[in-house]
Amino acid sequence: MSKSHYQSPRGTRDILPEEAEKWRWTLNSFAELAQRFGYGQVISPMFEDLGVFLRLGEDTEVVSKEMFTFHDKDPKAPQDLALRPELTASICRAFAQHRPTTPWKVWYEGPQFRYEKPQAGRFRQFVQVGAEIIGEEDPAADIEIITLAWRFYESLGLEHITLLINSLGNRETRGTYNRELSAYLSAASESLSAQSRETLAKNPLRVLDSKREEDLEVISAAPTIQDFLSPEDGNHFESVCDGLTSVGIPFVISPRLVRGLDYYTRTTFEFAADKLQTAQNAVGGGGRYDGLIEELGGPPTQGIGFALGVDRILLACEAEGLQLGDSKPLDVFVVDLTGGSQATQITNEIRAHGFGADRSFGDRSIKAQMKVADRSGALFAIIVGDDELEKNEVTLRDLRGDGSQERVSRSNLVNALDASLKERYSQ
Repeated sequence: MSKSHYQSPRGTRDILPEEAEKWRWTLNSFAELAQRFGYGQVISPMFEDLGVFLRLGEDTEVVSKEMFTFHDKDPKAPQDLALRPELTASICRAFAQHRPTTPWKVWYEGPQFRYEKPQAGRFRQFVQVGAEIIGEEDPAADIEIITLAWRFYESLGLEHITLLINSLGNRETRGTYNRELSAYLSAASESLSAQSRETLAKNPLRVLDSKREEDLEVISAAPTIQDFLSPEDGNHFESVCDGLTSVGIPFVISPRLVRGLDYYTRTTFEFAADKLQTAQNAVGGGGRYDGLIEELGGPPTQGIGFALGVDRILLACEAEGLQLGDSKPLDVFVVDLTGGSQATQITNEIRAHGFGADRSFGDRSIKAQMKVADRSGALFAIIVGDDELEKNEVTLRDLRGDGSQERVSRSNLVNALDASLKERYSQ
């Protein structure tokens, strides 16, 4: 009987060291920027009570089709749970539970889970970074949250990002518009795709998200929510647009941008990567959710935030030819010809002084160890043979320059290595 060849589940993948290095650099870049903006990190559970996510809207695809749900096995506290499909609802649940002082400015990173068709840059387990400002209705909060996301893209070197922005008004405005849009789309339903007719029956606003050719003509002639905004909502949106202009962030007003979740009110926005040759070129987005916290058991509280997809961001960076990461080569590789114990001691010593060090394992020949040293990318090799061991010395060899080498006493090894590295980086 042959052994099974297990692979990662459909819609997931292993992120191996070279790619993981880009991921970590990207996540660290966001963390550093968010902290400069005055945001603190929140780490929330990867699963929540199912009810937390039902507030996203039972007619949204996230709720109706895409959640991974399971039942808690605790007989004393039976509970329906779900792996989080997004993080805003979890952050709002945390706010409702802990009631921190407002405005509460927080950022996050971590995996989300959605059961959907895998495609380029979209997986069933995916990582997002994001930020939220909770407890503030000032348009300046909208401007700041959008600015944080925009500056992050800039920090990565991305130059072909388009900011699309819209206002959905308050809940009453959205409800009125939804009815008008439903009436219009129903009258034109014969011209819609089968998928959009199905969506129309559940959530008319989601039809506006369709990129299918047969839907575009109907959508282009649909009424826009701009015609339904109250004066107060119109002034709020105008202030946001003026503020973005004042800080030099370009944007395009997109009257049919509605986003996919029911909790959005007023400002909504999306970032599109223009170099991605696909209809699904969004690399992040967000908006206001001024009623969500109240639905989760908290007091009436305003909020605005965004989530940015790391997979899509890295694809956008690749499309623009950007090389991410600031990794430096390994400092030194220890080659031990005396049995291996010297490699253990020396790597431990120089790592303790802050240098990057590696070694090979097993009783390999000098040729085999030097081959591994070369493959490691290390700048220098420290070689210990019987003669060096007897004299309490090592040989320090340049692996990336002219191949020169010198004998160094063990007591002076750290200083000699430090001097050699400084000379290399000064060249």
